[in-house]
Amino acid sequence: MPAFRQVGEKQLPNPVLCMAWSPRRDLIALANTTGELLLHRLASFQRVWSLPPSEYTGKEITALAWRPDGKILAFSLGDTKQVVLCGVEKAEILHVFPMQNPVTCMQWMEVTEESSALSSFYNSEDESKLFLPKLPALPKSYSTTSKIFSEEKSDEIMNLLGEVRLNVLVLGGEDGFVELYAYGMYKIATLTGVSGRCRSLSLSSDLKSLSVITEVRSDENNPKICYIQLDTGLLSDCLPEVTRMARKFTHISTLLQYLHLSLTCMCEAWEDILMQMDLRLTKFVQEKNTSTQVQDEFLELLLWGQSSPELQALLMNQLTVKGLKKLGHSIESSYSSIQKLVISHLQSGSEALLYHLSEVKGMSLWKQKFEPLGLDSAAIEGAITAVGSFSLKANELLQVIDKSMKNFKAFFRWLYVAMLRMCEEHVPPELNKMTQKDIAFVADFLSEHFSENEELFDRKGKYFNVERVGQYLKDEDEDLVSPPNNKGNQWLKFLQESTHLKESPLLFPSYPQKSLHFVKRMMENVIEQCLQKPAEVIGKSVKQAVILPLYTVPESSNTPRLFELPSLWNDKKTKMHYVLFSMPDISPCKLYLLRKGTDPDRHIPNSVMSIDLSHHLDSADDNAAAQSHYAYSCLDARFYDDEMLTVVLQGAEGDNSRRVLAQLPLASTLSCETEFNWDPNLRLDQQSSNIPCQGLVLGNQWRELESMKAQFVAVNGIRKVACVLSANLRHIRVFEMDVEDEDEEGADSQNASADQEGLETTMTSEGQGEESVEAEGEAKQGGGDGCQKTEERLESEEALELS
Repeated sequence: MPAFRQVGEKQLPNPVLCMAWSPRRDLIALANTTGELLLHRLASFQRVWSLPPSEYTGKEITALAWRPDGKILAFSLGDTKQVVLCGVEKAEILHVFPMQNPVTCMQWMEVTEESSALSSFYNSEDESKLFLPKLPALPKSYSTTSKIFSEEKSDEIMNLLGEVRLNVLVLGGEDGFVELYAYGMYKIATLTGVSGRCRSLSLSSDLKSLSVITEVRSDENNPKICYIQLDTGLLSDCLPEVTRMARKFTHISTLLQYLHLSLTCMCEAWEDILMQMDLRLTKFVQEKNTSTQVQDEFLELLLWGQSSPELQALLMNQLTVKGLKKLGHSIESSYSSIQKLVISHLQSGSEALLYHLSEVKGMSLWKQKFEPLGLDSAAIEGAITAVGSFSLKANELLQVIDKSMKNFKAFFRWLYVAMLRMCEEHVPPELNKMTQKDIAFVADFLSEHFSENEELFDRKGKYFNVERVGQYLKDEDEDLVSPPNNKGNQWLKFLQESTHLKESPLLFPSYPQKSLHFVKRMMENVIEQCLQKPAEVIGKSVKQAVILPLYTVPESSNTPRLFELPSLWNDKKTKMHYVLFSMPDISPCKLYLLRKGTDPDRHIPNSVMSIDLSHHLDSADDNAAAQSHYAYSCLDARFYDDEMLTVVLQGAEGDNSRRVLAQLPLASTLSCETEFNWDPNLRLDQQSSNIPCQGLVLGNQWRELESMKAQFVAVNGIRKVACVLSANLRHIRVFEMDVEDEDEEGADSQNASADQEGLETTMTSEGQGEESVEAEGEAKQGGGDGCQKTEERLESEEALELS
């Protein structure tokens, strides 16, 4: 029986550009050339969901990475220079942030270091829940003008925080661009000084160093592949402080996203309903032939009970009594919705922001611990002031809503009675009475919403001020058309007359002439500047410790960039960086391994070695054994775990020769005692003949890949799975790698399986029984006619799926 069990196979309609296994579940994410993101499960390689490309996010996916808990998938877009965080359970885009340069590679790692300070922080991290109420969920019934958000999102947005233990999303791009994002949300470092385009990177789990593979181009020669090790000692030395600061700033980033969504809901509640009145009144103003103002038309009706023919036609033919009543109810409902959103969402979110910023300010005052990380108490104080101004503006909007609701109710009640009289219908006695206060409300409504100055038409395209609440929700830099009237306000008068309080830092500025949107943008900019300084300080502390030129590559390489070697690995136990690569132009039958300690000052003996791929493949069949002496070249190689490599090998006869999927144990290779003396003036390929070499021992850990031109592989040693991709990037096979040991898996694997089952319960529409999966796996192992039938069935299934 061949090693490894095939459990799925698929012919895909579009070429795959990158693939990545989930760290916790039997799921694999694929990105294809159309910009579509696909999620498949191991069993039968069945599709769970697909996320189509969009003009808003982009259509050119350049890299993929899973959050260590497997709940969030990050991917980068080259055409829009954005990074997107996507929820795995529902394929929902939760967060999008722009980048200065296109991202070419990414890694999402989890810090494994422990300390007493970290343990106490992990246990007390949820203290904010003792002081702050849970943020209410956003309403479901709003449209998707935000382009990426729909349905109820607040819980998913808050899930962006993830686990308390620090994890870091590392992004690399063109021109040596490297950035580190704590929890995938908060930028903790912007690195400079890296030369070339980043091809892959790996941040060590102890945060002591970052390994980067770059491609350096020159006009005279072919591109040169280099290994660079960056010393990130400040992150390691200040790990408890970095974790606390990053966690707080991630809370803040998440709350800003929550406030943005809340304001989006408010804008849509206003636009969908209140704009109806705007359109109807605009049409009336444009069609009327009289020289009188709109305000005069309604005032005449209010004072004398008589209206012009144009106004009567508008009321009776366009609005109608029934339509007016419906419009009044809709506007009142819209006001109430906006009012609730301000009270329950904006104010709650602002209070939470003030809480977390105040805690960050407390950290910044502990200069011994947090000053090396760039926390500036003055900048944080400015951010607190900006949030206070936003809270004041939200409170001002509440007062405007309250006054406008009184005026609107009075106006619609009066207009409803007037229309009943025009129709000569019975007017209920309770509606027939109008107090002097009611008349004042109607007069206020007319004076506020209709302008006698026709210059307003040039500014806004309308003859009247549509709505006092709406002006607060418009995302414009212009001043409010109708700012609040603060005449007679005793508090403001007292402040203006007090020279000491006027400039007091304890009082938040209110910006009475500006909209809520404007103050929100100002708050976001101040907080963004506050967040940027630590990233700059930490970035400047990172120094280049090692740069090693490895080899050159041909300018015209047909290999998809995301599958190119070298591949990087961080061994958490031995605190080592591994670099795995091949040099086909120099030694096509060798695989090379470079080792560096995560501590740049630590010397590692036997840092470079090679594996000779010429060997006998063990087999129980003597005839097969006789035919299995091949000189192999390596097509692709990935670290399966700390002790094993997974490789795709090709025989030396050419493109049509057989391909083999194999597991290579590292123990014998790492036992090499011959030291390699690296000449710093030469590239590694120029001194490759001096590199110590070890023979290859496969045992029975290999399997021939029949009827497939295999080229690339993606593996997950935790879940013990592998995915092989063909050279045309369309044909995929998935394997379980440790079949014999599946009954002896430990508690960790069982827990991960439980997580997988929890996810699958939300995706049962595409699920299949395990028995059919087993049967399919056995059928595919039969070879010969069975394999051909399998191919035919896969093609027919694909045709049905495409149709």
